[in-house]
Amino acid sequence: MSLLKLSDIHKSYFLGKQESKILNGINLEFNSGEFVSILGESGGGKSTLMNIIGGLDRNFEGTVSLNGELLDHRKEKQLDNYRRGTIGYIYQSYNLITHLTVLENVLVSLEMTELSRAQKIKRAKELLNQVGLEDQVKKHPNQLSGGQKQRVAIARALASDPDIILADEPTGALDSVNTQEVLEILNKIAKDGKLVIAVTHSQAVADHGTRIIRLVDGKVKDDEHLKAPFDTQDNHKRIPSHPLPASSSYVSAFRHLVYNIKQNSLIILGTAIGIFAVLLFSGLGNGINSYISNQINSLVNPKTITVMANPSGKKLNNTQAQREMQQFSQNPTSFFISQSQINKIKKISGASYIQPGYQLGAYALSYSSKNTSSSGIQSYTKSYTSNSLSKGSWPSGNEIVISKNQAITLSGSSKKYDSMIGKSINVTINWLSQNNTPVQIKTSLRVSGISDTSTRVANQITVLSYSKMRSLLLAAGARSEPNFIIVNSKDLNNVDNVANQIRNQKIDSNYAFSVVTVGDILKTVNNYVSLASTVLSAIAGISLIVSALMIIVTMYMSVAERTKEIGILRALGERRKDIRRLFTAESLMIGLFSAFLGLILAWLFSIVLNNFVYDLIKFDIVQINLSNVIFAILISLFISLLAALLPARKASRLNPIDALSAD
Repeated sequence: MSLLKLSDIHKSYFLGKQESKILNGINLEFNSGEFVSILGESGGGKSTLMNIIGGLDRNFEGTVSLNGELLDHRKEKQLDNYRRGTIGYIYQSYNLITHLTVLENVLVSLEMTELSRAQKIKRAKELLNQVGLEDQVKKHPNQLSGGQKQRVAIARALASDPDIILADEPTGALDSVNTQEVLEILNKIAKDGKLVIAVTHSQAVADHGTRIIRLVDGKVKDDEHLKAPFDTQDNHKRIPSHPLPASSSYVSAFRHLVYNIKQNSLIILGTAIGIFAVLLFSGLGNGINSYISNQINSLVNPKTITVMANPSGKKLNNTQAQREMQQFSQNPTSFFISQSQINKIKKISGASYIQPGYQLGAYALSYSSKNTSSSGIQSYTKSYTSNSLSKGSWPSGNEIVISKNQAITLSGSSKKYDSMIGKSINVTINWLSQNNTPVQIKTSLRVSGISDTSTRVANQITVLSYSKMRSLLLAAGARSEPNFIIVNSKDLNNVDNVANQIRNQKIDSNYAFSVVTVGDILKTVNNYVSLASTVLSAIAGISLIVSALMIIVTMYMSVAERTKEIGILRALGERRKDIRRLFTAESLMIGLFSAFLGLILAWLFSIVLNNFVYDLIKFDIVQINLSNVIFAILISLFISLLAALLPARKASRLNPIDALSAD
């Protein structure tokens, strides 16, 4: 039984409706140990026949049998297996992969065998030694002569131990000396029991084999047996083949990435800048949120709940309650709280104490000839923490606490502003009379302390005791009902429960109170900060879109530059998915390196920025956490993968024959 059999092979090309027959009824049989030369003029169908035998051309009529079993050319998987385990190619133009070394070029075929890594390297070196290139293993193809390149191609063709060696004009680009050496190598391959089929124009080359087949106009004109085939003894163990492992694709992708590092470094840098910006703004958002939380909690007791009247009568959520409270200055009379409302709140379970308070309108402070004014003077409540006070003590009796900025203005000194403690200052407060008409309340109060506003969260805290403020209001005939209540939860974990109890209280079927906790304030502030951070990150992310376009362009260029390489890999038995994975892997590596570089840049910049800002606010304002890092890596990989899809798909769909003929 013959090793290879071609039965009634027909092949035509069409230009419009015009048919051009290339092969017309080819019937041939080949056996192991033969060195067959297919001789003919250009256009006679030699290369087409070679492509059919090699499993590259699927569009023809007729059958191809291997060891008596038909090859189904409609099944791509079967053809991949056939090329991988049965066929070895040698080309006139060598078709070596330029970015790989001599050794790596031979290893390409061996990556699809079941040999161990050490065995693969050993076999590759042995084959290179057999063709006289043992001292050239680390060189690249562009450092070799034509004869050396062809010998590398022969070593690669033999690497997977195929049954059939196809040589397309193997000596066409060689001088006479190298031609003779290559023919001797091919002759030895046939002696080793393999079928060698060579396409040639040269009668001298054809005469070197055991058999000559002459093709004329797509037909076998003559089939001449020069001598008997070499004896074959199939006593050696075949090297099992398998599909290319994913790891090999990633290694190959990394090699090409490094080989083109100058071009790829620009893309990596561009993408890294986008990742850096996204990380920086995310970290800045985290830092600002943490800073605000830290400062608010240091100023205000987190167990406290601020309660105000609810003029709308509707149940208000956190955001609505804060918006409602902002209407206080426009309509203060709607926010007065009656004693019956206070008594209702006192019945709430889980509260340790309830403290009514005042927040009045505009006020002015004067000392000597210096004046300052603001709005929102309040009565002191236990919601303030000791951190809110930088100098002195909280007020009692005929005392007042003013802010640091106010103390600086009244003292006329930014260094000795604490000299205001113990001084009596004039205070003028604008409020409402019993008839809800404007009234001024004037008094003289002793400064007991100075509030700390260096946190930038509270721009000022000006307070006097509740009893003193109430007595001033009563003496002036002004409205003296409190307009907010501070409720303190016994347990920090129970704050929301207490707040909800108050929020659900009704008077005459209307919800009576709007409620805000420190947590609510933090949540609102953090939402705004997060929104700003997200918007800034999104703007920074636009650069990632540009990076994606750069990767797409680069991948398309890479496909164009590596078209011949794609053809070589397909001829060696790699599947479409292997080609697709090769380009996808390279793009993913670009994304991964970009993410790492972006992380390094963001980390370095955060150190510099934090050192600079720390002197001002005693806080690390950029805080890049693990979730930010993971997100940055994932978004970089996602963009890289997305950018690689179309180029990788195009590469995998290239016709191997067209790819091999590319310049």
